[in-house]
Amino acid sequence: METRVKQNQRGLWIALALVLLLRLPFLNLAIQGDEHQYLTEAAHAQVDPLHPKNTTYVFLGDVVDQRGQPHPPLNAWTLAALIASVGSVREVPFHAAYILYSAIAVIAMWSLAKRFSPNPLWATLLFVAVPAFVVNGASLESDLPFLAMWMAAVALFCAGRLAWSAVAMALAALAAYQAVFLTPILAVYLLLYRRRDFAAWLVILTPPIVLAAWQLFERATTGAAPAAVAAGYFSSYHLQALTAKLRNAVALSGHACFLVFPALLPGAVVLAWRKRREADTRFLLAWIGLFFAGALAIFFAGSARYLLPMAAPVALLASRLSTRWLAAGVAANLAIGLGLGMANAEHWDAYRQFAHEQRHLMDAQPTHRVWVDGLWGLRHYLEEEGALPLRKGQIVKPGDYVVSSELSSSVELNAPVAPVATREIRPSIPFRIIGLETASGYSSVGRGLWPFGLSTGVIDRVRAVKVVERHPTVSWLPMDAPEAKDQIVAGIYSQEGKIRWMSKTASVVLKSPDGATPLRVDFTIHPNSKARRVRLLLDGREAAAKTYAGPGDYSLASDPVRPAGPAAVVTIELDATFNAPGDARDLGVVLSGVGFH
Repeated sequence: METRVKQNQRGLWIALALVLLLRLPFLNLAIQGDEHQYLTEAAHAQVDPLHPKNTTYVFLGDVVDQRGQPHPPLNAWTLAALIASVGSVREVPFHAAYILYSAIAVIAMWSLAKRFSPNPLWATLLFVAVPAFVVNGASLESDLPFLAMWMAAVALFCAGRLAWSAVAMALAALAAYQAVFLTPILAVYLLLYRRRDFAAWLVILTPPIVLAAWQLFERATTGAAPAAVAAGYFSSYHLQALTAKLRNAVALSGHACFLVFPALLPGAVVLAWRKRREADTRFLLAWIGLFFAGALAIFFAGSARYLLPMAAPVALLASRLSTRWLAAGVAANLAIGLGLGMANAEHWDAYRQFAHEQRHLMDAQPTHRVWVDGLWGLRHYLEEEGALPLRKGQIVKPGDYVVSSELSSSVELNAPVAPVATREIRPSIPFRIIGLETASGYSSVGRGLWPFGLSTGVIDRVRAVKVVERHPTVSWLPMDAPEAKDQIVAGIYSQEGKIRWMSKTASVVLKSPDGATPLRVDFTIHPNSKARRVRLLLDGREAAAKTYAGPGDYSLASDPVRPAGPAAVVTIELDATFNAPGDARDLGVVLSGVGFH
């Protein structure tokens, strides 16, 4: 008996040692992915700890309510505690602290493996080797805290420790909405093993109860339920459109094949079929089927990390194979995970280096500003230096600097610029998670559908530019004129034939005419347009305004006016915009020309 206990302990220590070896090389991993959003919430939690999400964030150029960010506050609270204890955002201590979540997930997997697998050590090693666990387990996003609490909840529940399982379920619900999938999955467990355990039936209701309580608390104390805010953004950004759901399904199917190395799947399926009448097999298959069905229903980006809570039952079923196959499968998946992880680390570190190299741009403040058009770590490190996020419609002034990422840029900059610095990001490791020259859908289906990429292509190009003086050369500006790019200031989208769509507010700079001349704008109210009232302003003062009955081609002109200087800023304002399916732009009316005419 004592020998068996020591062997069990030895297997767990081997698994934990492997996790530590996987995490230590990435302790100084640069801020990546959506971590900047969670850090924004964590910063807000320093002044409002009960409501870390009750703040705003500039996302894709739009100011959004963080209550709509689709994750409850557990991860923000974790980061807030680290900021409070360390004093600032520091990569090494933060990643070191998150190793605890990895350890919790592995200890829970070990407990389940002893219950459901003939080879507990190999089952646990298969779990540790999942590429998404290797890569995303090193991040500060919510995936790892959620996985740890999910695994702890299942392991404790199967061990009959209901009170502690309820605590873990509550924490899982505060980490991710998909914690509600625990309820049907554990209901299957109860039907197979303990259908008369009334207390256990009550415990599995913990996730939906906690989520409902949190929604009600937020609604009562901040004025809006986070789920309602998120639903609004899902609609406005068309995240639940059919095409997005289909791409999500294709990508998740590919990621499911790499939860264990694909060569192990045929044998695991055959063994599961042979033992399909056994309760253990039926529970593990139900876990896989229910979670995967839920993932297809609620997710839209098709990221590999979404399936981490499904990795345990897949590994448990595959662990029934011979150890020769299991060893090869663990080694193969570890090689993939480490390759992806190293390329990922080079990608984010390049942003950190580029941002630090641009520190000198901040010397121009406060007379001129530094703007960042991008997301992820690039934005985090630039904002640490004093940069501001670039918003749609933002008017940049001569002397301002703009740092942008080709991969995550979301704002069209209509201003003459001079290049300051550029950098091409091309990791030396030929694995790709995301990039300009890859079809990898590991992080998002926006760039491709493959589970990951094998490529030496460019991941991103970043550049810093300086906004220079505008020298308008024409007084009448057709939207297809060569001068349009330099004379459009903000709020007007890319050219489409001879026209351009505008947002709710648009501005151009024009050469002043020699004498008093009417100011005019030619536009079309599209049948889908909600705009009806149009205002025309010259240097901030209203020159003309009119309300229109419905769609059609129109011209709005002022009385003859004379600008005060050699250049004039003309602004067009609308009363409403709309969104077209599959188009995230705020659309107002179609412009064909504006100016003195």
